Amino acid sequence: MLKITLKIDGVMCGMCESHVNDAVRKAFPVKKVTSSHSKGETMILAETDISKQQLRTAIEPTGYRVLAVNKENYKKKGLFGFRK
Repeated sequence: MLKITLKIDGVMCGMCESHVNDAVRKAFPVKKVTSSHSKGETMILAETDISKQQLRTAIEPTGYRVLAVNKENYKKKGLFGFRK
């Protein structure tokens, strides 16, 4: 599983967050996507890698600009956050 964090310019409110989330969901088979207008970030959990260019192509037509993309491996924590 991969955690992709995007820095996005132009996200000002909850409706903006929804537009970005919808654009990502329509373009890619993701497990989870959440956005925060206060942080200017979108976090995506996906089984497969998504290129920076693919993300820009999906999001930028909605009027928001992808400033940075950070990718890291993601491992789901166990029940209550404890690891074995």
